[in-house]
Amino acid sequence: MNTDLRFKSTDWALILGASSGFGGATAIELARHGMNICGVHFDRSTTMHLVEHVKKEIAKTNVKSIFFNVNAADANNRKEVLDTLKKEFGQQEGSSVRVLMHSLAFGTLKPYIAENPADMVTQAQMEMTLDVMANSLVYWVQSAYSTGLLKKGSRIYAMTSSGGRTQIPHYGAVSAAKATLESHIRQLNMELGEFGITANSVMAGATRTPAQQKIPGADRMLQIAKAKNPMMRITTPEDIAKSIVLFTHEYADFLAGNVIGVDGGEETVSYIGQKNARELE
Repeated sequence: MNTDLRFKSTDWALILGASSGFGGATAIELARHGMNICGVHFDRSTTMHLVEHVKKEIAKTNVKSIFFNVNAADANNRKEVLDTLKKEFGQQEGSSVRVLMHSLAFGTLKPYIAENPADMVTQAQMEMTLDVMANSLVYWVQSAYSTGLLKKGSRIYAMTSSGGRTQIPHYGAVSAAKATLESHIRQLNMELGEFGITANSVMAGATRTPAQQKIPGADRMLQIAKAKNPMMRITTPEDIAKSIVLFTHEYADFLAGNVIGVDGGEETVSYIGQKNARELE
C-alpha cells in the first residue's frame, strides 16, 4: 500500500472552477503532490489575474497542466475539454481522472419575494443557477465516465455549504442548488460505487472567496463565523485543498456518499460565548 501523499504521474485532476477560491487552491495543492491539472474556468479580463496566479504556482511543480476559459455549463465546451483530455491520455498509458472537482459558483442572488416584482428571482435565473451550480455536475460525470476517463480509484468532489440546509437573505436559489448538488452526489456515489469510484460533498466553513464576497452582508457573515469557530478563525481555500489531498489517498477508498465538513467545527457551534463575542465588537 502506498502511504505517501505523492500521486502517480498518470493521475489527473479535472477541476471545474479552477481560477480562484476552492478550485484554484485545490489545483495548486494537488499539483504540489504530483497530480496533473486540467482546469476549467470562465473569466473576463478583469479576473484573469486570478487564474494566471494559479497557473504560475502550478508551473513551479513541473506537472502537466491544461486550462480552458469556457462556460462549463455548455455541452459543446464540455465535449471539447474531455476530448482534449482523452487525446492527452492516449499519449500516456494508464492515465485517468483521479479527481473530478465541481466548484462552480455562478448563480443569482435575488429574493423569492419582494415588494417590486422586478426584484424577485425569475424562472430563467432559478433554472440557470441550478443548472450551473448543481446539474452540471451530473453531465460532466456522465461524459467523463462514458469516455473512459473515470476509473477505479477516481474521486468526485462537489463543494457545498451550510447554505444548502439553512437560509439567508438573497441566497434562496443558491441554497436550492447546494441541496440539489448534495443529492446528486449521493446518487452518483450509489451508481458508481461498484466500479470503485466514490463521490462526496465537501462542506466548507465560511470562507472569503470572490464568490462569497458577492453575497450581501458577506463580511458580517465572516465575522460571525470567526466568532463561532472553536479555532477562532475562518476557513481558508487552502484548508479545503489540503483536505482533498487527504481524501484522495487510497486509504480513503471507503469514504463515500457523505457531506464532509471542513470548517474547524464551526457548524457544530450554535452559541457564541463571551470570549468569542469580542470578535463581533
